[in-house]
Amino acid sequence: MTRRIGVAERRARLGLRHHLARGERAGDPVEVARSLVAVHSTDPSSVYLGLLARTTGGGIADVERALYLDKTLIRLLGMRRTVFVATGDDAALIQAACSRAVAAVERAKLLGWLADAGVAEDVSGWLAEAERAVLAALASRGEATAAEVAASDPRLRVRLRLGQGSSAGQFNVASRVLFLLAADGRVLRGRPRGSWTSHQYRWVLPEAWCPAGLTSWATANAEVELARRWLRAYGPATTDDLRWWAGWTKTTVRRVLTELRPAEVDLDGAPGIAASDDLEPTPSGEPWVALLPGLDSTPMGWQQRDWFLGEHTGRLFDRTGNVGPTLWWDGRIVGGWAQHRDGQIVCRFLEDVGSDAVAAADAAAKRLAGLVGSVRLTPRTRGGTWLEQELSGAG
Repeated sequence: MTRRIGVAERRARLGLRHHLARGERAGDPVEVARSLVAVHSTDPSSVYLGLLARTTGGGIADVERALYLDKTLIRLLGMRRTVFVATGDDAALIQAACSRAVAAVERAKLLGWLADAGVAEDVSGWLAEAERAVLAALASRGEATAAEVAASDPRLRVRLRLGQGSSAGQFNVASRVLFLLAADGRVLRGRPRGSWTSHQYRWVLPEAWCPAGLTSWATANAEVELARRWLRAYGPATTDDLRWWAGWTKTTVRRVLTELRPAEVDLDGAPGIAASDDLEPTPSGEPWVALLPGLDSTPMGWQQRDWFLGEHTGRLFDRTGNVGPTLWWDGRIVGGWAQHRDGQIVCRFLEDVGSDAVAAADAAAKRLAGLVGSVRLTPRTRGGTWLEQELSGAG
């Protein structure tokens, strides 16, 4: 008989496995990252806020220590051509299962741009030399910004024009080569130039972060293992959820699931999948509150979000499908939050869920304001979501 897993149980699993339910917070940021498989890093501040929302105690310095001193967390280009933070073990999986395919596409694009620019008759050979120049610059300097890398070799200062008309832009070859090498796992984004909210990174060689490297997995094996870890963290789910999260084709998903052999489950009338050894009932616990940052890994973990999002998409997602800061109560999104210009964290409920939820949200907002301190958060969602725009200017 097919196991039925309803909305209430899915929400209970989310709270437990994503360290959001009462009494389930993790001891450190690394434990959180491992539980989520990977933490969205398109917005650098969301890494810190998302990790700290799920840990007991700690602060910004604890995340910085894991990223840049202990180097137990690695920032890399992964699923859907998006930057993530993951443990070394998960990063190696992501590199093999997702990033290699991204690198192949990026290499073809860059070769085409170089050919259009007429940099050489043999653009493949020219690009290989440019890559060696970047790696040599990083080896000699230890770490460097894109501008510092470009200054090391005249080939890296060649300008490329990308796009047409008003959307066209010019870029140094160095920035595109660094992006390609990052997709290939041959360079990593290190410490940012500015504060913990900065997205201008110094570049480093992988050996400085992960001596074992990021190339230990065969692609097919890595795909199966990555799907298994995702299903453990985000299951039960649909096959479309997996395909969207990983950025895979339908063919790849079919092949992976044939090897993985998950259990088929009933998601309130819709077909879903779960790990075959993960079918024990999950009871509901006490209600919990969470203020999660924009582009957080939990709301971005599924393509089909109705079971925790309801009718709030238009107010909480921007035009490109990216989620802004969200307010959760007992496994579902019930509102959002933003930072007012004076630094106050302002919450807005989009539905009435009772006084207990309001009190819990107020306490969470005070904790978040204490973590952020004097830093002002700038949304990376394009123009901010509807609710962010309203709340950030609220009195």
